[in-house]
Amino acid sequence: MPSEAQHLISRRTLVTGAVAAGLTVAVATPSRATASRATTAPARYRTVGRTAPAADGFVQFTWPGVHFEARFAGTGVGVVLDDSVNDYDVQIDGVTVRTLVTPGRATTWVDGLADAVHTVRLVKRTESPWSVGKFGGFLPVRGGAILSAPRARRRQIEYIGDSFTAGYGNVSGTRDCSGVGGVDRNSNADLSFGALTARALGADHQLNAFSGRGMVRNYAGTSPGTDYRTYYDRALLNVDGDVWQRPPTWRPQLVVIGLGINDFSTPLQPGEPWATEAELVAAYETAYHGFLDKLRARYGPHPHLLLSSTQVSTPAPYRETVERITRTRSTQGDPRIHHWYYGDAPLDFLACDWHPSAQDHRTLSTLLLDRLSTLRLHW
Repeated sequence: MPSEAQHLISRRTLVTGAVAAGLTVAVATPSRATASRATTAPARYRTVGRTAPAADGFVQFTWPGVHFEARFAGTGVGVVLDDSVNDYDVQIDGVTVRTLVTPGRATTWVDGLADAVHTVRLVKRTESPWSVGKFGGFLPVRGGAILSAPRARRRQIEYIGDSFTAGYGNVSGTRDCSGVGGVDRNSNADLSFGALTARALGADHQLNAFSGRGMVRNYAGTSPGTDYRTYYDRALLNVDGDVWQRPPTWRPQLVVIGLGINDFSTPLQPGEPWATEAELVAAYETAYHGFLDKLRARYGPHPHLLLSSTQVSTPAPYRETVERITRTRSTQGDPRIHHWYYGDAPLDFLACDWHPSAQDHRTLSTLLLDRLSTLRLHW
């Protein structure tokens, strides 16, 4: 099993997005009038994922997979963005019609549709821990209208993890992505196993994933003094002390946790807080229990918490430790704690830096669905 690479690949190389046949797509810098229409009108779209308000009326975000959904009548729709770092997919009636590569501050118009009621979904494909993306809303074409927002789905899943959860480099088709645009141009969070599983179940989902981070130790001991828990509470990962204002409507019935690959996949280095593997395991186990306590305090006793583990490149008690945590919680009276091991899955790791490929994510989604079928989920 390969170790997780740090997310340090250049973001500058572009890949052109494909346009569905029969549609006209135009990109224009929004005029003041256009921007005003997008930002001052009541938000008639639905947000899935963590966002925070921006001073200019846009909403801002950093986590991968954040998406926005709306309904509109007419022959087209405009998408208002301000982001020179991330990539997005625009989906009309469930079909991706455009990939926006680092669009900047612009309105992208998708036109040439049948004059009818349609759905539009904008999804952030990439990770951007240190760079904020901003969304200004959807605009109707002349004669059209943005309709009332779609209803939230009753089923909700929260995914917590690292690059495997984020879909790091998953659509590259090669392990060396330096010549094909780098990690960002070849990542699609919407094709991660979590997103695929949520769609199969008709569920809303959050993809709260941060590459290179572990429960107590980051990849190869990097960024000492921080770990995934440093950032979990934030809406904006780049803002120290930021706290996401969780809406009361976000009450996931299932939380899937995948933290440990970075803790255990590389040998301990001199100067790290843990002199031995046993000390690292003890710290990991204590922190994991504390993190589960946090989730229970936030969401209550009813959601199912699924703790995942897999094989890592160095011999390490990753699986055994997660299994022990699961057993301990169960014996303490929490029957909705479960373990999912996928280290035996036939994965090819043909994505950037030996990460799971798009095919691997489909395999993992199938395995996860199988595991969930054994749980008594009360959706």
